[in-house]
Amino acid sequence: MLVGIDDLSFYTANFSLDLQELAAHNGSDAAKYTVGIGQERMSVPGADEDVVTMAANASVPLIAGMKKRGEDPSLIRTILFATETGIDQSKAAGVYLHSLLRLSPRCRVVELKQACYSATAALQLACAWVARKPKEKVLVIASDIARYDRQSPGEATQGCGAVAMIVSANPRVLVLDSETGVHTEDVMDFWRPNYRSTALVDGKYSTKVYLRCVRSAWQDFQQQSDLKFGDFDYFCYHLPFSRMAQKAHNHLANGNAHELTVKTLENQISSSLIYNRITGNSYTAAMYIGFISLLDNTAANLAGKRVGFFSYGSGSVGEFFTGTLVNGYQNMLHQQQHQSMLEARQALSYAEYQKMYAFEVPTDGGEHKFEHQTTGQFRLVGIRDHKRLYQVQ
Repeated sequence: MLVGIDDLSFYTANFSLDLQELAAHNGSDAAKYTVGIGQERMSVPGADEDVVTMAANASVPLIAGMKKRGEDPSLIRTILFATETGIDQSKAAGVYLHSLLRLSPRCRVVELKQACYSATAALQLACAWVARKPKEKVLVIASDIARYDRQSPGEATQGCGAVAMIVSANPRVLVLDSETGVHTEDVMDFWRPNYRSTALVDGKYSTKVYLRCVRSAWQDFQQQSDLKFGDFDYFCYHLPFSRMAQKAHNHLANGNAHELTVKTLENQISSSLIYNRITGNSYTAAMYIGFISLLDNTAANLAGKRVGFFSYGSGSVGEFFTGTLVNGYQNMLHQQQHQSMLEARQALSYAEYQKMYAFEVPTDGGEHKFEHQTTGQFRLVGIRDHKRLYQVQ
């Protein structure tokens, strides 16, 4: 049975900060960002945006597509919501999403966490669920807001975004193989204790762990599959910043791709980096936004092409897996919508960015109304009695 991604879409906030603007006000050389880490802009969420509103906005095109094709959304009987920007220690963010999308109550919902990796765990679990019950569909969500301390090395890698994916039998975008390579190692390269709103990170160490993990996951994959490096046409990597994917690809290619030119290796990942450069890190969503970027920004027909994926979550867990693009996948793309969304973002001044960064959801449990900033279809209107209040615009 063929199982994989039937449809997918992404959403990011409607505000962005040019990293040259950031550099001009924090004493850094802009080239440190644009060349050093390969980033140009970062998306900045409004006060009335969170992982739920972004996930709902990312999901709308998928639900609309199902209805347009005469498919019943009640076929979605499972929602797997992956995030490391959790909004509640008990209630899954996916339950709020389920309500906003007005899906059938005949549905199971769960939230998954393991840094930036958990969306891949959700995808693999979804494939197993569909293999067991092929008539059902699973909605997989990856949604996060990457936030670091002001004036810290991580500030320039901030961003936000959400990816929604429908996993089904006989998928129309990507057929996933069952063979994967995995690696888990207990390290402290990046973490966020419950009492902090921003993460702690050892950037140089995290880079070393990432590269060690990609090598180990690849070695395990080779034990599980007959595929070799030369059998892959494209690669998508977890994207804390674009330069990391380039480092990882060169690291993986070393010793595996002597016959491939530097240009060929570059072409295997270049299209997957385009969206990340202007949205920034989105944790669980980052690699999947990279996959959407590959599909949206590659003019050639990719049907039959094999893509290798490396998903990494600090702390750490990594997985290498693979899939093949389906003939006619172009009919399922939301390219124009994605590019129109990115072009319509409002550029922030440094002062505006400072003000938006300073906002935090109140924790006193009182009644608070949030400024109307997002142009998305869903917004977080405020808090009352420790309860989040959402609205469909």
